[in-house]
Parts: sequence; structure tokens; C-alpha cells
Amino acid sequence: MITAYVYENRQLTVHELNVEDTLPAKTLWLDMFKPSEEERSWLSRFSAEEVPDEEDINEIEASARFYQSKDGLHINSLFPQRVASEVRSVNVFFNLRSDFLLTIREDDVGLLRLLRNYLRLGRLDITTPQGLLLELLTLKVDYLSDLVEDVYAVLDNVSAQVFENEQLDEVFKLITLQEDSNGKIRLSLLDTQRSLRYMQRYYRDHLSDENIKDLREMLSDIESLMPHSQFIFDKLNFLMDAAMGFTGLQQSKIIKIFSVAAVVFLPPTVIASSYGMNFVNMPELDWRFGYPMAIAMMFASAAGTYFFFKRKGWL
Repeated sequence: MITAYVYENRQLTVHELNVEDTLPAKTLWLDMFKPSEEERSWLSRFSAEEVPDEEDINEIEASARFYQSKDGLHINSLFPQRVASEVRSVNVFFNLRSDFLLTIREDDVGLLRLLRNYLRLGRLDITTPQGLLLELLTLKVDYLSDLVEDVYAVLDNVSAQVFENEQLDEVFKLITLQEDSNGKIRLSLLDTQRSLRYMQRYYRDHLSDENIKDLREMLSDIESLMPHSQFIFDKLNFLMDAAMGFTGLQQSKIIKIFSVAAVVFLPPTVIASSYGMNFVNMPELDWRFGYPMAIAMMFASAAGTYFFFKRKGWL
């Protein structure tokens, strides 16, 4: 799917293209969603370099994620995507050219839809592809900040559940889920930081003073978010240790109950075993009150053991 966005005087014009169309004049943003081989061939008509495929977009080496060529600046960037209670990472390929911004992606990205809506509503004053890319990265950093706040809110609830010692199975699931989310948030922050530093170092001559100012502000925001991410990791480890400790305490209490029960019933068992040996010379076997006496001894021994434990504070 090929979509061209022409943005002039805060007016957005959207063009859905096919492989037989030409690129509209004054296109600011060209977005390719799950491009087919025919659509890649169409893009290669006005590209000096080979059009990257999904495998290229998902490369993790720095040399494959940030580089420049005859087609301009190339950046592969991780974008967070919340799905229900999970956070997923989506790789988006950016090709910043002199006349337009090219994006190639294999998954839907909510921030791209948000940027498109801002353009449609005229909330942005963007005239260059550089400004468009930096605006999208700004939205990304803001969204990552919101995700960090969401993780904080969930952890407050998890903390209460841990110390109330309730539903620890659900607590373990929540902790694991938040650890995974925080890891992806931190990875997106680091990836964005690397992208911005690359632009600051190697693409500075193509940026305006306003662009450079925005870039520095984003780097500053990322620097302020990184300690929060580390704090969340530390808190998650603490909550996991606390939950494991409470689980061990619960198991110890259960084992303690079984141990005390076994000791309480030990004396009655000894008495019952003694009178179950069936020796010939056992006077109590012929005694009229032998059976009641044995029962009374068993109850008395069990009660005595119980009250002894109670007095010692072991129960």
C-alpha cells in the first residue's frame, strides 16, 4: 500500500497510489505499508539504492540502522506499540531525502496515524521533510514518557497486592509483563537516542537552527527518562524478590502446620500402637476400663502437646 501526503499551507492532501501512478508533485511524506514486490520495484525507479526489505529493516547493527547514501539519510527506528496490556516494538525504515520523507513498515504504527491526524487538522506547521521526521520523533519520545508513567501506575497497584499478600500468581504475571514492557520502552529510548545523535553528528548541515533545537530537547528528554527506566527495573526486582519471599513464607506456614499436626498426633499414635501389640501379658486388655483409659490418654497427650506448643508461641 502506497500513500503520498502533500502538505501545503496546513492543508493535507492524501493520494493512494498504485504501481502505475507517478509521485505527486510537492509530496512531503511517502508512506509504504507492507509493500509488495511490484511496489518495491515502483519505488526503485527513483531510488539510487536498493529498496530495503523486512529483513534489512530489522537489522540490529548500527551500520545497517543509521547511514547515508545517494538517496539521503537512512534510519531504522523502533516504535512502541501498545496492544492491550502489552508493549510491542515495531521497526520503521526512514529515508530522509531532500524533497520528501519515505517510510517503509510491515506493521501498523499508532504514532504515524497520530502524525497524519495532526497534519489533517492543521495542528503542525511543517514545510520540510526534516521537520516532519523530527516531529514524529518528538511524538515518539512523548509517547515513551507516557508509557513510563503507565508502568509506574501499574507498579503502585502491584506493590499493594504484594504487601497485602493476595493473588500472588497474578502479581507474578503483572511483574513479568511490566518488566517486558519496560525493557521495550528502554530499548526504544536507546534506539531513538542513537538516531538523534547520529543526526546531530553527521546530518547537522542539513538541519535548520529550529531543527537542531528540537533535536537537543529530545535528547535532553531521553536523558531524563533513562533514570526512570532504571528505577523501574530496580523496583521490579524488589517486587519480584518480595513476592518470592511472601510465597516462601506461605509455604513455610503450611509446612509448619503439617509439622505441628504430626507432632501433636505422635503421642496418641504411640499409645495406640502400644495397645495394638497384642501381647498375652497386658493387664489392661482384661480391665473393664482399659479402653476408656487408652482413649483418655490419647486425648490428654494430644491436648498436652498442643498447649505446650501454644505456650512456647510456636502456633
